[in-house]
Amino acid sequence: MMHQPSNPLILASQSPRRREILKNTGLTFTVLNSDFDEESVDIKGFDAAEDYALFLADQKGQTVCKNNPDALVISADTIVVHNRKILGKPNNIEAAKKMLRQLSGAEHQVITALVIRSLNNNVELKASDSTSVVFRELSEKDILDYINNYEPLDKAGGYGIQDVGAALVREIHGCYFNVVGFPLALFYELWQKLSL
Repeated sequence: MMHQPSNPLILASQSPRRREILKNTGLTFTVLNSDFDEESVDIKGFDAAEDYALFLADQKGQTVCKNNPDALVISADTIVVHNRKILGKPNNIEAAKKMLRQLSGAEHQVITALVIRSLNNNVELKASDSTSVVFRELSEKDILDYINNYEPLDKAGGYGIQDVGAALVREIHGCYFNVVGFPLALFYELWQKLSL
């Protein structure tokens, strides 16, 4: 279903979830972590959450492209938006608790931006996908159990739908893989535009 390009293919992400989803496409690729500092970007400089996610995904990919100009580099970024406020990865346990309390019983959007770029082949494909997620009402015990048994600090919004975090979710409208961090249908659409 997916054509393997003749150019080297690189996933610029340290996310094991993105790696697993991309591996399931049958494509052969290597993984190189981007050294782009997300914390250096001021969220206030963006009018729309999608623009922020696309900027981060693009910057992650560009840092890897510089040293691999012939490669096709895939980069992504996932953010959670609740009440028009962007929730990134919590930087400590207290921040994770606060995020999960905010999301309890509420609807939020998960936005993942994807970029496919190759410097020497003039490839630059960018897009984002949005999925609506509704949490059930969470007790304090639910929140503490999740935080104590899983890894909330490496996930936007403090949860992952692919683990027991799915038990926090009452409804999902849109692409499940987008919530995991790699919107597969969107990736396929972008991939079909490649002529390499």
